[in-house]
Amino acid sequence: MKKSILAILLILLSIAGFAQSNRVMNLFPEGTTLHGNIPYQDDTLKKHLLDIYLPPNAQGELPLVIWVHGGGWLSNDKYADMGYMKETIAELMRQGYALASIDYRFSTQATFPAQMLDCNAAVSYLYDHASEYDFDTERFALMGFSAGGHLAAMLGLSKNQEVKEFFVPGTTQKFKFKAVVDFYGPADLTLFPGAVDAKSPEGLLIGAAPLDRPDLAKVASPVSYVDEKDPPFLIIHGEKDDLVSPNQSRLLNSWLKVKGVPTELIVVKDAPHFGAMFDVLEIRTAVFSFLEKHLK
Repeated sequence: MKKSILAILLILLSIAGFAQSNRVMNLFPEGTTLHGNIPYQDDTLKKHLLDIYLPPNAQGELPLVIWVHGGGWLSNDKYADMGYMKETIAELMRQGYALASIDYRFSTQATFPAQMLDCNAAVSYLYDHASEYDFDTERFALMGFSAGGHLAAMLGLSKNQEVKEFFVPGTTQKFKFKAVVDFYGPADLTLFPGAVDAKSPEGLLIGAAPLDRPDLAKVASPVSYVDEKDPPFLIIHGEKDDLVSPNQSRLLNSWLKVKGVPTELIVVKDAPHFGAMFDVLEIRTAVFSFLEKHLK
């Protein structure tokens, strides 16, 4: 009987260990330090976890890139997008950046602004614990993909306006962002063909069809928060993106220009919504030139 109980316990521990394993660690250079599955809120929600990756032989306070995954606000996790961006991931470590990848609640669990509450809470945690990981709190940048690009843009653009509904009460708001890299993120929820459908990804995000509730869509659209105090943006979008139109990024880029915010838009020829075409040398060079300018 005791042997059976022990065997069951070992199996459960094995399953738990497997569930907590990091499936992208092989993408990082040898010597990378992982601090995995850190709870950034005082709860046990699996979507309230983040991972921190520190570069080999790190010295001094490190600039931090905060990675926000995509998935239509209703799928994927903090490992998403890394698989096809493996050269960018490795280069971040080689160039001495720390990386924090964050999870957030799906729209099927909680509607907007739950995702903003989660992302800001994660950044608050990173700011409050910066000394433990040797982060430079004056050098935080955001990098997001698709829905994560939307959230990264929302974080970067709304921060200076201190929208109280976007912050968990009691969490720090002292942090600021020096730069935002937005990969094919939506900028205006009413521009989607599915904006008439409450069951579309953008409809599920806000709990209604965006064209039925333009007030809710406006609150959840990055273009609503553009002002002259925003951080610099690098926006990258695929020419043949059939999920998020390149016009979304063109619109955000134009608004940033109108307000005098430093911005650059790269439309990748023949590229779809996501994939390895965004990890090529030309794009990596632009990304790291941008980060070097604003973080180093």
